[in-house]
Amino acid sequence: MSREQAASRRPRPQLLQAGIDAFHQTELRQKILFAVAMLIIFRFVAHIPVPGVDSAQLRQTFDNNAILGFMNIFSGGALQNLSVAALGVYPYITASIIMQLAVPLVPRLQSLSKEGESGRQRIQIYTHWITVPLAALQGYAQLLLIQKLGGVSNIGFTGGDALPTIATIFSMVAGTMFLVWLGELISEKGIGNGVSLLIFGGIVAGMPRLLGRGVLTGTGAAIGGLLLLTLIAIAIVAAIVFVQEAQRRIPVQYARSTFRGGRMYRQQGQTHIPLRVNSAGMIPLIFATSIMIFPPTFSQFVAETVDVGWIADLAGWMQTAFSPTGVVYWTAVFFLVVIFSFFYTVVVFQQQNLAENLQRQGGFIPGIRPGRPTQEYITRVLIRITWGGAIFLGLVAVIPFLATRLTNVQALTISAAGMLIVVGVVLDTMRQIEAQMMMRNYEGFIS
Repeated sequence: MSREQAASRRPRPQLLQAGIDAFHQTELRQKILFAVAMLIIFRFVAHIPVPGVDSAQLRQTFDNNAILGFMNIFSGGALQNLSVAALGVYPYITASIIMQLAVPLVPRLQSLSKEGESGRQRIQIYTHWITVPLAALQGYAQLLLIQKLGGVSNIGFTGGDALPTIATIFSMVAGTMFLVWLGELISEKGIGNGVSLLIFGGIVAGMPRLLGRGVLTGTGAAIGGLLLLTLIAIAIVAAIVFVQEAQRRIPVQYARSTFRGGRMYRQQGQTHIPLRVNSAGMIPLIFATSIMIFPPTFSQFVAETVDVGWIADLAGWMQTAFSPTGVVYWTAVFFLVVIFSFFYTVVVFQQQNLAENLQRQGGFIPGIRPGRPTQEYITRVLIRITWGGAIFLGLVAVIPFLATRLTNVQALTISAAGMLIVVGVVLDTMRQIEAQMMMRNYEGFIS
């Protein structure tokens, strides 16, 4: 019996068995262990503070401020420690958003995006360059904000404060670029998307503390609400997995000509183009979260520093409205998730040039002319199904907020939102592991 026949007859492995099969492959095992090692290094770096930090004072400041607590969750506790990795990879994500927006608008960048791997590498270099000043600005703004709230002192560029402030900002920028480098190493030599895995690691690292606060500080009614929230979370995870795997298959036929015995024969094969309902994955949620960190941070900084009455009042309103516990904040998150879902899907689709590649390979969609009509047809189908995926992802983004209002377990609002990113990263990573295993005739995690 051949190896392929034996693989097809054996029972489908469960998750644990699939993990064992993955570790049986030397190359795949090395990739997984490398990714885990990089995540461990990330967690060590997240506990290396910048010089002159009072840890107890910082912890008290973060416990008393919802905005800082929100930012701290997505840094995996690094911001509360004011470590060199306090900014995480979010300046890099912001730079990536800027480059994504600039590519269709700047002719030079648009031509680079069409030059294949070399062009993408050049755009990646530009993204790194933009990350450095963004990280410096974000680091200084966060230091000023924490100083106004009493977490740190002696932040400024005058007198004896200048050199320590510059050293602290340089340390935070260096930490961000180190994490970006770790993420790219994971993508290159490990498994999964490196930057997404670092965000995943930060969120997961902060969840035990939130869960402990939700359980240990709750009454009997609060614990009942916690159980209800857990059931809602399980339902959300199931819905995310269902929509993430949903796809619309567009039939494609290939006409090939072969010569046999001096005569030409035409052969036809049929396959399909799988268009996912949520082609953007969890990227829109990561983008929306990164952007929504800015308004409450900026407004709180203005409220603490500006003495003009109406400006201070406006900043105070924004600080309250855009708080992670406010309705305006979650409404903005919903619309940003929907917008970024369409934007990211269209950008990625245009870069794939599916219609052109189909025509070059002799493929066509039955009933649709090759070339531009094929491109327009696929675009129409993609936009229609993306409406469903975008609205679903936006609703899933705000359901944790509604659930915490229903269950009155406010301590877990942020961890529930982070769960969405965690599920998406886990699915993407499992899918890559499965692809590696299928190359070796193993059945994987998802199939």
